[in-house]
Amino acid sequence: MEAFTTETSKAIVIPNDDIDTDILIPKQFLKNILRTGFGINAFYPWRYHEDGSQVEDFPLNQKEHQGATILITGNNFGCGSSREHAVWALTDYGFRAVIAGGFSDIFFMNATKNGLLPIILPEADRAILRECQADEEVTIDLEQQVVKFRDHAFHFDINATWKEKFLKGQDDISLTEQYEDQIKAYEAKRPVFN
Repeated sequence: MEAFTTETSKAIVIPNDDIDTDILIPKQFLKNILRTGFGINAFYPWRYHEDGSQVEDFPLNQKEHQGATILITGNNFGCGSSREHAVWALTDYGFRAVIAGGFSDIFFMNATKNGLLPIILPEADRAILRECQADEEVTIDLEQQVVKFRDHAFHFDINATWKEKFLKGQDDISLTEQYEDQIKAYEAKRPVFN
């Protein structure tokens, strides 16, 4: 997992509440387990017409928003099914953080385990962030736990363990690998049964 300390980027605003995992990545695209190749289909039902052509005014399709790594959205983001692919679609598109009023519990945990920083901010703060224009940037400072925009600084809370994992770029596997010598020593002591 890539370490996350400070991220400064253009932001994409999709202010809808209750954006579910069927919107984030529809079921017909869940055939890959490699965590890559999903970004092109992120937000598919809103991003493409039935004939597969792009919806011109959808933010992910607009040239001025290309390269944005921060998504600003509504409440209850990531509700619906538990598909981890929803996070993979967002990270494969290039998002490093999602700022919402709240997240589905399963989506939130999937995000923390896959390097997508979920930030909860109240409506008043997000209303100001939604003013972000395509030529402006938002900064997320994880160490200080603030989102900066123009002359505003919005504090957010994060579990200390998750914060440390993001700052160090550690996922559950890399945490386990820290104990490789002890695991090998334990396994060497176990009896072998044939």
